[in-house]
Amino acid sequence: MAPWWSGVLAMSDAPTLTPAALLRRSLRRHRRSLAIGYPLIVTWQLCETLVPVVIGFVVDHSIRTGRVSDLLEALPALVLLFLVLAFAYRFGSRFVERSTETEAHRLRLEIAGHVLHPRGARADLLPGEIQSLATSDADLVPTVFRQLGYTIASLTAIVVVAAYLLAVDVVIGLLVLLGVPAVLALIQVVSPLVARRTAAQQERTASATGLAADLVQGLRPLKGIGGEDVALRRYRAASRTASDATIGLARSWGYLGGLTAALSTALLAAVTLVAGTAAVEGRITLGELVAIVGLTQFLAEPIGALGDLSAQFAGSRAAAGRIAAFLATPRLVADGDDVPATGTSTLALADVVVGPVRGLSLTTRDGELLAVVVDDPAVGDTLLSVLAGERVVESGVAVLGGADLSRLDLAARRATLTVAPHHTTISEGTLRSVVDPDGSLSEGALAAVLRASAAQDVVDLHRDGLERRVRAEGTSLSGGQRQRLALARALAVDAPVLVLHDPTSAVDAVTEQVVADGVAGLRRRAGRTTVVLTSSPALLQAADRVVVVRDGRAAAEGRHADLLADAAYREAVLR
Repeated sequence: MAPWWSGVLAMSDAPTLTPAALLRRSLRRHRRSLAIGYPLIVTWQLCETLVPVVIGFVVDHSIRTGRVSDLLEALPALVLLFLVLAFAYRFGSRFVERSTETEAHRLRLEIAGHVLHPRGARADLLPGEIQSLATSDADLVPTVFRQLGYTIASLTAIVVVAAYLLAVDVVIGLLVLLGVPAVLALIQVVSPLVARRTAAQQERTASATGLAADLVQGLRPLKGIGGEDVALRRYRAASRTASDATIGLARSWGYLGGLTAALSTALLAAVTLVAGTAAVEGRITLGELVAIVGLTQFLAEPIGALGDLSAQFAGSRAAAGRIAAFLATPRLVADGDDVPATGTSTLALADVVVGPVRGLSLTTRDGELLAVVVDDPAVGDTLLSVLAGERVVESGVAVLGGADLSRLDLAARRATLTVAPHHTTISEGTLRSVVDPDGSLSEGALAAVLRASAAQDVVDLHRDGLERRVRAEGTSLSGGQRQRLALARALAVDAPVLVLHDPTSAVDAVTEQVVADGVAGLRRRAGRTTVVLTSSPALLQAADRVVVVRDGRAAAEGRHADLLADAAYREAVLR
């Protein structure tokens, strides 16, 4: 049986969409429920339109005659009209709102699936910006369902009103037929301004939200280096920009609302004036005058809705554009169908050229702990991205068990190779779930990885032990504790080849020695290969072999004790 999240991951690999295509796809996905909801919404709007007409009819055929029996005969029709009106709106809105909320949820799942996909997503957004996509933008896109539904209903209502008015009086009918389009055309003078400011406000608010979330997550390191003031100034600037954009948007909506109210009021006043004159002259009855006055008041709502439509649609389209752009970001890890040769998990680089790596060659040996010392952090980061399959070499060969690293089958990669970067994420949960997320380790195996990573101390410090709660991003832990737990999690995978990047940079010298001995012992006993990018003397001493990389090339190789004769090596690793 497929896991529950397989459908989410499949959705996240949907074809690349334009903003308009994403909106069309959303409508298609809910066409059945909307096909029920929209006619009901139109029925509700038509009933709203007929209320003044029916009241006018009652005035002419019941009240004016003075017969109570005529009034009693007309009242059931009015009651029936209100019942149809109420239930049509109730159930029509239910279908539209259900589609809206369901689509927002599906978009959130797609965004989450894109982020959580085993191959990752090459997005340059801050976590807070992605959160904004999955919340405000995902909610904003399906509001196009309401926009479309109420647009259809409003246009239908205006046509029916115009038809009725033409039947009553040609001059009044033509005034509405010509006046409404003129009002809507004038409103569009302001609508593009609102549309532009809506898109700008959404982008700036998302940026400020992302920055705020990023600063909160990194608050402890910022305090450690005294960078709070700089971070605060950055956030204030972003927040001020977002605030100015929001105020500007509110001002634009005010202009739009004021213009809409003024123009529609002027039109409706003209209609009322002409109708009153027609009633005085005897061209229309009293009931028809009542109906026309009621209809002119009613028309203010659909005219206002149509006037706001383009600005509202611009917000939905802008949100759809941001979501579509995010879902179109490529995968971090390339996927292929190559599988390492059975019985071998040798990692080999031959004359690899990529970025600052300029012809690097190195080969692991089964079961060894290989340490790699680099003179440039950019070289280390590039090497790690190549090993993780996130970057393709420009020339040379990078293979695992004879299979090209850039064309490895995803399942084979995960079964054979684990790459643990220096910066890792600690999820909310317990210490146990952080180290062993799927609960597959026995108590003995779990204890072994905790000892090897020196994470047992973290467990012992709290009365709840392994059940100690951990906050999101590990904010309740120190940097060294988070690093040791991340190392324990990497060791728990027990991959044939494990690549670690500076796994002891946040711990003291004593703990560093414990980790070096623990990792080397645990991995050697299991016959596993370990590659460590580090300058830690403890890890270098524990390594079976050290490769020194200078200027993107392997410059020296040997045991740590032997390499200490090189002055440049001593300067790089002794501290």
